[in-house]
Amino acid sequence: MKLYLDPGHGGQDPGAQGHGLDEKDLTLAIALKIRSILQNDYENIDVKMSRSSDTTKSLSQRSSEANAWDADFFLSIHINAGPSSAQGYEDYIYSGLSNSSKTAQYQDIIHAEVMKVNQLQDRGQKKANFHVLRETNMPALLTENGFISNDHDAELMKQPSWIQKVAQGHANGIAKAFSLRRKPIEPPTGTLFKVIAGSFKSKENADERVEELHKKDIESFVDTTKISGETWYRVQAGAFSSRENAEDRLAEVKKAGIKDAFLVAE
Repeated sequence: MKLYLDPGHGGQDPGAQGHGLDEKDLTLAIALKIRSILQNDYENIDVKMSRSSDTTKSLSQRSSEANAWDADFFLSIHINAGPSSAQGYEDYIYSGLSNSSKTAQYQDIIHAEVMKVNQLQDRGQKKANFHVLRETNMPALLTENGFISNDHDAELMKQPSWIQKVAQGHANGIAKAFSLRRKPIEPPTGTLFKVIAGSFKSKENADERVEELHKKDIESFVDTTKISGETWYRVQAGAFSSRENAEDRLAEVKKAGIKDAFLVAE
């Protein structure tokens, strides 16, 4: 399956702006996560991005590139803007398509999967005459992931955990719509990098740290270990075979205010 993945705007075009955020940065962050999830977790998927950095690209360049590549699906990621009271998620297919079209069926599936995880109000499935929906030869969907102009939505947009959830929802939808097969889980080999979000002599203190992380949407658990004959209660917030992925999670944990977090290589 060939997915053309289009982070909206970029470069000289910031897109919507609000609450100290630029749409172009958010769409790129979500799209990069979608690509990573699909390529890491699923077989037989090829992802081509309209941009993978902060570069300028016209709408016609995006649609022409997808057509020339003969993509199976075009997915465009956007963030909405409007009155400060407007909030929530919506997605679009081309206005000339029927509700029984293959594109509409894909929209049904992806919309449902994204709404399961994105913590946003559901504004529904819509149609529009947008260039990237009209000028692409393959089924195409454009998603509007919250309003940058709304206090509630913008607060979510500032959280790395939300970016990850939105990306996961899109990836789940693509996988379900195109019946992608998951890669077999291979037993871990080599070094495992654990993210430790604090180490305590008191189990109660460790449990409090887990609860603190849970409130910030970071999954963790208490792992007991012996160091020089003493029992320590470590709060583990992830384990990765890739040091780069572990460092990304460590940065996320520290951004959440956990200053005593560190990595352990085993």
